[in-house]
Amino acid sequence: MPVDIDNNTRRHSRHFLDFEKPIAELEGKIEELRHQARTGDSSIADEVAKLQGRVERLLRQTYAKLTAWQKVQVARHPDRPHAADYVAGLVEDFTPLAGDRAFGEDHAILGGIGRFRGRAVMVIGHEKGANTEDRVRHNFGMARPEGYRKARRLMGLAERFKLPIVTLVDTPGAYPGVDAEARGQAEAIARSIEACLDARVPLLSVVIGEGGSGGAIALAAGDRVLMLEHAIYSVISPEGCASILWRSADQAKDAAEALRLTAQDLLKLGVIDAIVREPLGAAHRDRQAMIAEVGEAVDLGLRELVTLDGGTLRQRRRQRFLAMGKGGLN
Repeated sequence: MPVDIDNNTRRHSRHFLDFEKPIAELEGKIEELRHQARTGDSSIADEVAKLQGRVERLLRQTYAKLTAWQKVQVARHPDRPHAADYVAGLVEDFTPLAGDRAFGEDHAILGGIGRFRGRAVMVIGHEKGANTEDRVRHNFGMARPEGYRKARRLMGLAERFKLPIVTLVDTPGAYPGVDAEARGQAEAIARSIEACLDARVPLLSVVIGEGGSGGAIALAAGDRVLMLEHAIYSVISPEGCASILWRSADQAKDAAEALRLTAQDLLKLGVIDAIVREPLGAAHRDRQAMIAEVGEAVDLGLRELVTLDGGTLRQRRRQRFLAMGKGGLN
């Protein structure tokens, strides 16, 4: 979980994870020295440069050997760019579309039409929210049935107008509340997956943070599935898995290792197609660089997919998911 290390950290307005304490301490010292420099002491520039070099080395060493549980923490970092940030940074003339035409609007699912590098696209993603008020409004990215029905509606609209679909996956899972179950949560997720598999337009998915359970697959059954370097993608959260297997969420670290939920594991298993590298210290340290990197990866993927006809796309996509668990993908 993100923790505040000391007052210097808070002044720097950055959340540090528990395994980043040594980095936080160094950056606190850098902030103190910079404050002294602003008061007129110019002899500390060399010391600041040395400390910055140490921070970079420590970041490389730390992030090169993250455990699965540490990657879970990074994927959940509150400062990571969310779907709305990628839309704002990559999509021009974005027009949001709302409602499932049956019950209402679900703010956990962001969707709309815009232009990505000159190409008209449909963008659909989970949105967690940027602050406490936003997170409550977006239900922390956990969609209800109307959210998945909206996603299905937008996929159908994209197919009608022959628009490529880009999905941005970032959810702990579908909302598990009684009201969601009463309105057909499982059916809505299944129908959204069906819409993904049936679409006769390119569908490219990017797991930008958490890819949790069926709530993630509902938007991620694409022609190409990309995953950020420190994102996670799993059938269940580590805490949920631990609660079932060990009757205690305290075993979440062990569950994270067993679930093989990291991008590196899933690439080896053939579940995803490529890993998008994150900036040094992960996406939350350089949001703009991360957004630009995702833009390049999406552009490369779409260039390949738009050359294929609808029937070929649909057949290849369905075969891709049928092949999983049978010794790899063809």
